[in-house]
Amino acid sequence: MTLDSDILIDRRRLKRRLTVWRVLAILAIVAAIVFAAAKGDQEPFSAIGRDHIARVTISGFIGDSRKRHELLTKLRKNSHVKAVIISVDSPGGTTTGGEALYEDLRELAKAKPVAAVFGTVAASAAYLGGIATDYIVARGNTITGSVGVIFQWAEVSDLLSKIGVKVDEIRSGPLKAEPSPFKPTTEEAKRLSEELVKESQVWFAGLVAERRKGVAPSMDDIKTGRIYTGRQALQVGLIDAIGDEQTAIKWFTDVRKVQSDLKVKDWKPESSSEFDLFRSSVASLAGKLGLGALADEGVLAGLEALKDRPLDGLFSIWHP
Repeated sequence: MTLDSDILIDRRRLKRRLTVWRVLAILAIVAAIVFAAAKGDQEPFSAIGRDHIARVTISGFIGDSRKRHELLTKLRKNSHVKAVIISVDSPGGTTTGGEALYEDLRELAKAKPVAAVFGTVAASAAYLGGIATDYIVARGNTITGSVGVIFQWAEVSDLLSKIGVKVDEIRSGPLKAEPSPFKPTTEEAKRLSEELVKESQVWFAGLVAERRKGVAPSMDDIKTGRIYTGRQALQVGLIDAIGDEQTAIKWFTDVRKVQSDLKVKDWKPESSSEFDLFRSSVASLAGKLGLGALADEGVLAGLEALKDRPLDGLFSIWHP
């Protein structure tokens, strides 16, 4: 009898233990699913499965980003995203980067309402992204415009001759690797470079004229590549309104009939685990060396933006 009681007690203990482990396993699976969903879209937990307005931030140097493309594709396919705010604060970047951003945003705008909200600066390739949306809002003092393309190179032949350095080369053709930093630029090389810039400028200005119908009287001025304040940009037709994010949301509800009580949720590209490791290492080392400023988020974000910045090619960027 005592043996039977002991066996019964042991079985009950084992059953309780198994129940605890089963509950823990279920909780772990649920946590893993939630983490994977949040990591994939960088979407707040409260937004999962709920209708909302998505916010995507375009800042710093604009390049051709695969992660940004994947993010905008996810937004386009997500049925809970009822509208998208593109928050822009950037001087531009590569011309191809602006082109890729423009094309992705046009595809997104075909699926749902998209508005751009300009911050401190939205110039060149950043403005190119803005005109891909259907409504542009800027602050009165936002620097915007700078419609154009630039191609720059350094010519250091005088410096090399002074320090006694001579560069020899064998080319397959007279225009191969022209313009060259190692010798004065020939007239033929300058003409070729001008052709590249002018052809891209025609393309850029054509998109502005196509997307911003009201700019026609001011196109000659816009083509100079000049910048405008938000107020000036409104006068010439480069933007639609002076305001902020709430101005864009009002346009969603009044014009595109988006539900008025939707919350705005940030969507971000999937972070790079490699750079996260680099960031944490820099922060740790800076702290140990007493260089706290290097661990600042702004500094580290700047390093992340610079790591993919190309040195060559056509640029659509503004900088004083």
